[in-house]
Amino acid sequence: MKYLVDTHAHTIASTHAYSTIHDYIAVAKEKGLRLFAITDHGPDMADAPHFWHFVNLRVLPRILDGVGILRGIEANIKNDAGDIDYFGDYLQELDIVLAGFHEPVFPPADKQAHTRAMINAIESGNVDIITHPGNPAYPIDITAVAAAAARSHVALEINNSSFKMSRKGSEANCVAIAKAVRDAGGLLVMGSDSHVAFSLGEFSQALAIIEEAEYPQERLLNRSPEALLSFLAKRGHKTVDDFAELYQEKS
Repeated sequence: MKYLVDTHAHTIASTHAYSTIHDYIAVAKEKGLRLFAITDHGPDMADAPHFWHFVNLRVLPRILDGVGILRGIEANIKNDAGDIDYFGDYLQELDIVLAGFHEPVFPPADKQAHTRAMINAIESGNVDIITHPGNPAYPIDITAVAAAAARSHVALEINNSSFKMSRKGSEANCVAIAKAVRDAGGLLVMGSDSHVAFSLGEFSQALAIIEEAEYPQERLLNRSPEALLSFLAKRGHKTVDDFAELYQEKS
């Protein structure tokens, strides 16, 4: 099966990334992707774009050369309360909100604190997808997090970059997460976490984890543009008229 949707990509607005939106569009066209999200790091990261960067994402076209662009953020979970570094009515202007732990904003603590922070972020209603929850630097109560995500209709990410470039040692945690989400009736999504356009839509290692866990394809949000867009609509995001054709593209 070919996966035509990627929910996690960083541009040069996050200065440890190396590609522009134009670069991503070119690669998306080459690979046949139909929809991807620009999700630069939230403003509390040291090299993240300014808050206004996310406010001004409205200038981006919705469809460019046949590829849909979602306006998003990878926000930072800031504290035990599950607060993130983007807030209020501004959240409603984004198409997709990812959030996760990053060492410069939330230094690793202990399993209880990580679990509490992640569940609070999930239950806040502000976050659609939790990024790289299998990071071994942030141990969590996997069963409790998977149950909370299923209750709140929040997806957990299997992050392909974790197995290649960063967060080494994530494999066992991610298998356990995929199995726990499977059993809880929840949702998974694969994210390339691209910091350069060449890796957009690269899910090979994430997919191996999902297959090992025997996770059902019908609950994998990358399976079609319609699956992801319907999920976001259920989460309360505005329906984008320019994506009408993409809403028809089912797995």
